[in-house]
Amino acid sequence: MSIRVVVADDQEIVRTGLRMILDAQPDLTVVGEAADGAALVALAHELRPDVCLVDIRMPGMDGLEATRRLAGPEVADPLAIVVITTFDLDDYVYGALEAGARGFLLKDAGPELLVQAIRAAASGDALIAPNITARLLATFARTRTRPRTQPVEPLTDREEEVLLTVARGRTNAEIADELHISLSTVKTHLTALMTKLGVRNRVEIAMWAYETGRMGS
Repeated sequence: MSIRVVVADDQEIVRTGLRMILDAQPDLTVVGEAADGAALVALAHELRPDVCLVDIRMPGMDGLEATRRLAGPEVADPLAIVVITTFDLDDYVYGALEAGARGFLLKDAGPELLVQAIRAAASGDALIAPNITARLLATFARTRTRPRTQPVEPLTDREEEVLLTVARGRTNAEIADELHISLSTVKTHLTALMTKLGVRNRVEIAMWAYETGRMGS
């Protein structure tokens, strides 16, 4: 089945380019476009796409607020959001992560990484662009004011290993290869981690690893 994508960007030429890249893939289909955050929220609620590809800087409601409304902590059934922007600014990434985004890419990342990010988000296997993962998450953790919560149950040694690989931006397949375990076992450990840490996705798992000093932050 095709992964259904909604693209949101205030520039028509950018939306057209993104649509061409995604529609060229046999397993991806762009089912809608939006030029601002309010239109995205309405369209996403109507279509319930598998992934929303969202620009941050849009008129009216920006991409961060739209992401918050579609995937934020108060959303009962959050959508998968990949944020894409021209600007590698820490504040943008922090905002995107807090708003519930599963992915963060720069517009110069290239078609291959873009397609990979969409597929990853659709399967729940997303993080931010690998080249900025460590720096941004480490800085994010240092600037957080909330207390570092402890797991409801102690993590096993294997869960600690999986936690660190997630925080380094590894995909499920890469974790399986690195730790010499099966994909299904990786998914089992991720589910256990989310339950024990009280988080909703792998982005929050990675954030928790940095906030609790496990990555040397």
